[in-house]
Amino acid sequence: MRSMSTRVTVCVRAPGARGSRNLLCGVTLRRALCVTAAGTVVDEKLEGRKGVRKKGVDGQVRSFKEIPHTGRSGWVNLVKFWREDRFRQLHKHMERTFNALGPIYREHLGTQSSVNIILPSDIGELFRSEGLHPERMTLQPWATHRETRHYSKGVFLKNGEEWRVDRLLLNKEVMMSAAVKRFLPLLDEVARDFCRMMQAKVEREGRGEEGKRSLTIDPSPDIFRFALEASCNVIYGERIGLFSSSPSLESQKFIWAVEQMLVTTPPLLYLPHRLLLRIGAPLWTQHATAWDHIFSHAEARIQRWYQRLSSSQGRGSEAGASGGQYSGVLGQLMEKGQLSLDLIKANVTEMMAGGVDTTAVPLQFALFELGRNPEVQERVRQQVRASWEQAGGDPQKALQGAPLLKGTIKEILRLYPVATTVQRRTIKDTILQNYHIPAGTLVQVCLYPLGRSADVFAAPQRFEPDRWVNNGEKGQTVEGSSFRSLAFGFGARQCVGRRIAENEMQLLLMHILLSFHLSVTSSEDIKTTCTLILQPETPPRITFRKL
Repeated sequence: MRSMSTRVTVCVRAPGARGSRNLLCGVTLRRALCVTAAGTVVDEKLEGRKGVRKKGVDGQVRSFKEIPHTGRSGWVNLVKFWREDRFRQLHKHMERTFNALGPIYREHLGTQSSVNIILPSDIGELFRSEGLHPERMTLQPWATHRETRHYSKGVFLKNGEEWRVDRLLLNKEVMMSAAVKRFLPLLDEVARDFCRMMQAKVEREGRGEEGKRSLTIDPSPDIFRFALEASCNVIYGERIGLFSSSPSLESQKFIWAVEQMLVTTPPLLYLPHRLLLRIGAPLWTQHATAWDHIFSHAEARIQRWYQRLSSSQGRGSEAGASGGQYSGVLGQLMEKGQLSLDLIKANVTEMMAGGVDTTAVPLQFALFELGRNPEVQERVRQQVRASWEQAGGDPQKALQGAPLLKGTIKEILRLYPVATTVQRRTIKDTILQNYHIPAGTLVQVCLYPLGRSADVFAAPQRFEPDRWVNNGEKGQTVEGSSFRSLAFGFGARQCVGRRIAENEMQLLLMHILLSFHLSVTSSEDIKTTCTLILQPETPPRITFRKL
């Protein structure tokens, strides 16, 4: 995509007859249009950088075909994406395209077409019209794997009333405040153990006086182990010993399988994956093999739960497999029996697959930003320390008394959103930016450019957790502030593991800030890349100094 300042432009003006069309552009020419050398339609009529578009000369809502776009041929666009390696920089591509075309554009890549938006006012309009059964883009490679293996689908891959019934049952175990109160101690236990492990490592491998040593490392392997250990403890109700000196081969294989699944998903989204399945293409085989291993991991945990149940029955215990204690999400679902075994397996597998990288990667970014912003780090630490002392060791009370900690997570996810988009398929005709959006259109909210837009946030490049405190009033520049923080999605279809992830990340940062001072070896911006999630090209090195 050429920039606006360097494009070769041909301006075509509408002839006098109403509704005449230009064959090259394929749009109703009631205004001046520009066609770039790459064939991109660019509207010259923008009302400033905030991008609110005027109505046509006749005052009518504009047609869908008039929305600026990045090229009409999905297959030509897909070839360009591969040739220019744009998939790895999809977030940057979106940012550049909004800068060039304004706050709404169409994109057609291979088999996928979407309308992309960025402004909170448009996002609010989209979500307010989503109905009782919101529908987002189906990750067809995942769905095809379930269908070919004859596995049930979890809520991530379902729509309609079937989705709603299952989701309401899951919410009771992972989203409600009573559920959070049950699983929070399990997350806190793992976060404390992580910090004990890091303290031992700093003492063993660090430099400086005993008790004041510091150690500079790439912490990403340890953070991934933390995320998997925490997820297993909450979802399966068991520890798997990843903080030992020799983590199990099974656990390492699981982390590999999740990473392989994430890497192979994006290209399969835009290709005829059933054809790839039929011809046995290596890309599909790698993807399916990764999912097979992820499912086998869940199957092994379900079998262990049955073994514990059989053992407790053999001892004549009435407390069940859990022995009367909280047994994790899996145990709760199994004991209540409101979902079938196949649906339990499908949903816990999806939660496990989506709960490792999506927390481990933001934690890397969080350590980096706190390390290169020492004043912010100290401000958050002071609040955390005061809250921890006042809470008397109660993790839930400690988190409630440290809003800057939650603000830190929201700020990290603003600057480095895990997912590049939040999607909805419109259930009725909608108007966005005065363009008609037909029912059934896939509309994507593009999170990376949203989070870094000066039209939405004051000083968007600055790491400022305070902007989210006091109901998020600080740093607000546009109306629609309710739709500025969407890293976990929105409404009924927000991430089902949101409460687990939020508390997991906050608890780990809390214990790290109570135990260590963080600094970085380089304060240069981290270069990012995109697989299915946003992550650093090279994990940042962090210095941990014991307090």
